[in-house]
Amino acid sequence: MELISSKENKKIKYLKKLSSSASYRREEGVFVAEGLRLCSDALRSGAEVVSACFSESFCEKNRSFVEETAASVGRSYMLKDSIFSAVSDTKTPQGVLFVIKRLDKSLDFDTIKNNGKVLALETVQDPVNLGTILRTAEALGVGAVVLTRDCCDVYSPKAARGSMGAVFRLPLMITDDLPGFIGRFNAFGRSYAAVLDRDSVLLTDCDLTGAVMAVLGNEGNGLSDKTISACTHKLYIPMRGSAESLNVSAAAGIIIWEMMK
Repeated sequence: MELISSKENKKIKYLKKLSSSASYRREEGVFVAEGLRLCSDALRSGAEVVSACFSESFCEKNRSFVEETAASVGRSYMLKDSIFSAVSDTKTPQGVLFVIKRLDKSLDFDTIKNNGKVLALETVQDPVNLGTILRTAEALGVGAVVLTRDCCDVYSPKAARGSMGAVFRLPLMITDDLPGFIGRFNAFGRSYAAVLDRDSVLLTDCDLTGAVMAVLGNEGNGLSDKTISACTHKLYIPMRGSAESLNVSAAAGIIIWEMMK
């Protein structure tokens, strides 16, 4: 295992850039996962780990995990604690970090035609919201999640951490043409745009049997007109009190629950 003791090491600069730049993650085809639980989930889920980095103190406390991981991944490095803190995305680093190949997949419509449930997200910007949505989608059994290219990066450290490992297991697809994707889905299923329009259908009155896609939009602006028009139906979540809207992750959780009942 190579020891890294300088912040000027090329590997350290590479890790910092991966953690901070979505475009660089896309260019390199990899992303960073940090923390014992998330990294353990990556191994259990069969994600392709390109390299593993451990702090010196982590190596001392978790010798068996380090040895087993080092034997199964491409490359492994031990970093001085101060160096690991410099590349960590957290205030209190646990001392383990993986570089993992991106998991983008094309979605095969044949796998969702029969009672498939899909969640689509347009221009969601907050990685914490995105991570929470992915975690909920996996927990409740959603078949796949489709994201527009201008959503925040699903492989950002905060989104990956917030998903609690769902990012490794959920079928994910990134699309540049969500309305077109919805149109293809409509050939065999129903799509619902989550909006606040008066002509929307109450969530609990929607027919959510069979193949269904629920579509949610940006935290501030909601869905684009083009995406709303592509959907076969519109739905709304009834609210009491003076609240005008729900956080997108809360709305997604409510809609997914109804969709998967």
